[in-house]
Amino acid sequence: MNKFKYYFIVIITSLSIFSCSKDDNTVEAEPLRDFQDQFTDDNTTIEEYLKSYYIDVVDAPGQPEDQDVVFTKIPAGGSQPSIWTYLNKSTFPKLLQKSVELHDITYTVYYLVLREGSGEKPCNVDGVLTSYRGQYLHKSTVNEVTTLTPTQFEEVKYPESFFSLTGVITGWSEIFPQFKVGTAVSNGDGTVTYNNFGAGVMFLPSGLAYYSSGSGSIPSYTPLVFSFKLYALKRVDNDGDGIPSYLEDLNGDGYLRTVATTNTPLEDSDADGVPDFLDIDDDGDGFTTKIELKKPDGSYHTFETVPSCSGQTTKRYLNANCKPPYLD
Repeated sequence: MNKFKYYFIVIITSLSIFSCSKDDNTVEAEPLRDFQDQFTDDNTTIEEYLKSYYIDVVDAPGQPEDQDVVFTKIPAGGSQPSIWTYLNKSTFPKLLQKSVELHDITYTVYYLVLREGSGEKPCNVDGVLTSYRGQYLHKSTVNEVTTLTPTQFEEVKYPESFFSLTGVITGWSEIFPQFKVGTAVSNGDGTVTYNNFGAGVMFLPSGLAYYSSGSGSIPSYTPLVFSFKLYALKRVDNDGDGIPSYLEDLNGDGYLRTVATTNTPLEDSDADGVPDFLDIDDDGDGFTTKIELKKPDGSYHTFETVPSCSGQTTKRYLNANCKPPYLD
């Protein structure tokens, strides 16, 4: 009996110690910050950076360093023009703003256009070939003095693959469609020389980047600065219906959405809740768009020449009771 009581006391004591130890080491998750409050803080930080730093841009057409940009803090008493002085200028470089509706708020995003580019613009679901350098902005306070510090976390000078704008942070998919690609010349050694490409800098609030999660060395709730060069784009057919997604941009604004916002209706021809660029049957007539592009001889109409029931050309069938005669 005494032996039984001894083991019983040991077990109860061990369980108590384990329970206390578990409670002492429990980490409570930090509640997600309010998106509007965080954006207000981020925007203050970004605007401070824009007003206290100046840029030097390398103009060297045909060279790898063409449109490289260096950011330097304006020294006390310095006369260098801040990035902020380029706001809404009519010439390059110019600092512009874009509104983005997300998280039930409207973000204001600053982006600096060093050069617009000379070719086509990607839409926000295309692929882009880009070199870039990323920094995060962090504030620290020592002896009641607050200092804003940019810290580089990544740089890619010679990109080898395309980034899908559907698989990157929101800020990238919002800003890249504001720029154009340039020209490309293949060299005898297998390299490619790019000229007249779009180049710029985007200043992203954390809500359009990694927000509460952070990423790698990037802390949570930090705004990001990306300088970039847009070399090339790859058109994507996201739903495999035979129509490149950028051609399903009905209002031509360069953006395809999966959710309607206050200022942007869903581009959804048959009003089934699925946007056209993800809908294999855009007109809801029971025949896939890819079949409707097919000619009787097995070849395919281009998107711009799909015949309508009236005999006129149209970009898609919008009449659910209409189909090509060869589908009867």
